Amino acid sequence: MASKPIGATGFDRSLVEGPIGPAVWKLAWPTMLQNIFGGLQGMVDHAMVGHYVGFTGNAAIGVSWQIFLVVMVFISSLFTGMGVLVARFAGAGDAAKANRTVYQAFLTSTAISLLILAPVGYLLSPTLLQFVKATPEVRAEALPYLRTMFVFSFGMLTFFMLGGALRSAGDAKTPLRYGIALTVLNIVLNVIFIAGLGPIPALGTAGAAVGTVLAGGILSVVAFHRLVTGKWVVGFPKHESWRPDWDVIRSLFRFGLPTGLQGVAMNVGGVLLLRYIGSLEQSAEAQAAYSVGYGQLFSLIIWTSVGLMGATGAVVGQNLGARHPERAIEAVSVSARVGLMVAAVIGLLFLVIPRLLLEVFGMTDPTAVGLAVRLLQVLAVSGFFISLALVYTGGLQGAGDTKSPFYISLLSQILVPLGGLAVVATIRPLVPLDVWLAILLGHITRAALSITRFRQGRWRTIAVDIRGH
Repeated sequence: MASKPIGATGFDRSLVEGPIGPAVWKLAWPTMLQNIFGGLQGMVDHAMVGHYVGFTGNAAIGVSWQIFLVVMVFISSLFTGMGVLVARFAGAGDAAKANRTVYQAFLTSTAISLLILAPVGYLLSPTLLQFVKATPEVRAEALPYLRTMFVFSFGMLTFFMLGGALRSAGDAKTPLRYGIALTVLNIVLNVIFIAGLGPIPALGTAGAAVGTVLAGGILSVVAFHRLVTGKWVVGFPKHESWRPDWDVIRSLFRFGLPTGLQGVAMNVGGVLLLRYIGSLEQSAEAQAAYSVGYGQLFSLIIWTSVGLMGATGAVVGQNLGARHPERAIEAVSVSARVGLMVAAVIGLLFLVIPRLLLEVFGMTDPTAVGLAVRLLQVLAVSGFFISLALVYTGGLQGAGDTKSPFYISLLSQILVPLGGLAVVATIRPLVPLDVWLAILLGHITRAALSITRFRQGRWRTIAVDIRGH
């Protein structure tokens, strides 16, 4: 007899019962599509700024995002811990614990965003831009952009929390709808603030940040109302006090902190990579090539793979909560095949029409275009490895093993690529191709180590729970 799709708690039981392929795809396709729309949002920023400001504007956004993500990924790690817990509780059918977890994650991230990220980020922005060796022209464009993102990041964090909570509970379509609305709203606001409209002056690069934070703020208000009123599969518990629940918060940090450190390690590696790019003979052109080629076009692979990672983690966590570990293993294999197919299609575009893709972002400088074309050729290969790495990372994190991906990232995103560049720099002056190949080497290393660690199977013994009231 076929099981009912929705259990008594409101959780989708088809994720833990029946064919695993459709279960994975049910979460994967909306998550991948949501991330593609999110990536398009960044692409629109780059394209409009590239046409209105020039390649220095592209470089400014790329450098600013690399810095901003170091901090944002760390705070968002709370949502990884939240996702591990919510998926386990959803798989076990425990709605009360799932809702407590979501509520405490919201309170904690709000406090960190408003009391720490906003003031500290505003004060340190000039120093951070100097650290990555951005040129004076790029710094002038990047500073107002970066400060705006730091100070008004609350809406973006709320949106990330929403997506992680609903996806872990088995609902990936609601985050997709909100993601599309966020992207459309952001594009409309960017048209207004980047180029100016009526009495609103043209803000150029800073206008892209204003559009982003306004869109996130508006959608966060809507999401907050839905969570409070209990309109979704998870929400805020009724009659819950504003006091922190330290048992839940400790669990959030237990599973989330390693992911935050992993994100910091990866983005610090990216910042240090920018320092190498900044030391090249044609640093501004190379930074623009990196910002558009890696930061935007390669995001088509990264964000679809990140979507697969989130979907994989949710399915793995729910099946472990339902005591079906073999289905968890099968889910990772299904996601890996999907990721490889996506990487193949996008990689082919990088090889066949690279200049056409770059023209979308207003890249016309011959030197910058030449560097970006070579980068895309390397990334066409690298896409296969980062897809595998992210899918298997999702499997590990969904099972509660968030420490292994952190150690793997330290090795693959910092030691291997940056160590290799340091060695080459002692022999001869670095050229852009050295940096591009270092990226590829890091992705190969990360894929190999992630697959090996998951297949060892030690994640089977990890306990995930919180005390009941």
